[in-house]
Amino acid sequence: MKTKLLLLAYFCLVTIAKAQEQPISLSLDHAIAYALENSYNTKAAKNDIVAAKETVWETTATGLPQINANVDYQNFIKQPVSLLPAAAFDNRESVVKTVEDFFNINRQNSPPTPEGFIPVVFGTEQNINASVTLSQLLFDGSYLVALQASRTFLNISKQAEEKTDLLTREAVINAYGNVLVAENSIEILQKNIKILQKNYDDAKKIFENGFSEEEDVEQLEITLGSLKNQLYNLERMKAIAYQMLNLSLGQKIDTPVVLSDSLDSLLSSNINLALFTKEFNVGEHIDFRIAENSRETKRLMMKLEQSKALPSLSAFINYGTQGFSNTFSFLNSSQEWFQTSLFGINLRVPIFSSFQRTSKTKQARIALETADIRLEETKQRLNLQVDNAKNEYQASIDNYQTNKRNVNLAERIEKKQRIKFFEGISTSFDLSQAQNQLYTQQQNYIQSMLQVIAKKAALENALNIPIN
Repeated sequence: MKTKLLLLAYFCLVTIAKAQEQPISLSLDHAIAYALENSYNTKAAKNDIVAAKETVWETTATGLPQINANVDYQNFIKQPVSLLPAAAFDNRESVVKTVEDFFNINRQNSPPTPEGFIPVVFGTEQNINASVTLSQLLFDGSYLVALQASRTFLNISKQAEEKTDLLTREAVINAYGNVLVAENSIEILQKNIKILQKNYDDAKKIFENGFSEEEDVEQLEITLGSLKNQLYNLERMKAIAYQMLNLSLGQKIDTPVVLSDSLDSLLSSNINLALFTKEFNVGEHIDFRIAENSRETKRLMMKLEQSKALPSLSAFINYGTQGFSNTFSFLNSSQEWFQTSLFGINLRVPIFSSFQRTSKTKQARIALETADIRLEETKQRLNLQVDNAKNEYQASIDNYQTNKRNVNLAERIEKKQRIKFFEGISTSFDLSQAQNQLYTQQQNYIQSMLQVIAKKAALENALNIPIN
């Protein structure tokens, strides 16, 4: 029975391990949704919002009632001695003797007392003082401004999260596209190598039969070696591309992932001519709203400096109790305690600061004027960014269509040169040129497909199109 249980447990562990090794299948939309929940930047942005909310409450709590308790225990290893003027007493010698007896002062063991003074020890050797204080801020202009600033800080954190989501979407699209480009490039190279290997083998046989020159075989061998080297490099780049994708998703870089979307399907879905006519509202753009909030913080800083010229008012009430003893008897029921209570109001009125407050207010006003300048700059920059993104997106579509035609032409030219070469009416150099031209056009074609996808993502961010 025990053996069966062990075998069952082993089977379960193996099954779980294999299940964990199964690669994750992701479409681009699923990858974006996953990254918006799990990417490192997204998690950090969410933590910033939580921290900002705590900052708002921290600032709010400053103006709410504050209760503090305090307990002081003192044990005099050697009590301090005070000197009383002897002239204050009629019978000096009698008073000195009485004081020494009452306070148990041994004049022989004590240092010499200055002439005309009587040494006296006040209080007990041990004492405890416990108190509770309730304080309340009644009015402070700085506190009111700080409340507004903390809420503005919370808005900035929320806008930073929105900006992070847009950047995360673009990063995932680019990383996803880079993986597809690497895979497609490898597939094309493998196909080219297979064709070229056959050409090389055929040319070698022709040379061995004496119907061609050795240079023709060597030329094909050079091209074949170059393609194989490119393939090795692309395979390494593909592994790095997968790691970059995992990093943008917020998971371990060695996590197995399978992409369910193809480069062709993504391309067809990313050619959207309606984006060129989409109306752009700069006031709704996340960067403009962030700049507005930055300007608001500068306005609040100026308001804060101005509020420092206002008076502040606070109140407090205190209750305490004290115990005195020459031994530690504070836990005994017979210990006597003495209560105290105090109520107070504090009014602070700033009068003159040698124009320090005036200087700080002027600095804050200058910072506000600079923020206004930056806000206008942001507005103009965002409009220019949209125009530039539209131009680059249009250029990427045009470039893709051109490269698509070019790759078809290059394939036909390479095929004709290959036929001519084996018929003996073309040189190996001509064939090599046609082959290299084809390989270049194939890579340009793949890269132009990625550019369409990437430039569309950049245009969507420029237009501030929200994430669905």
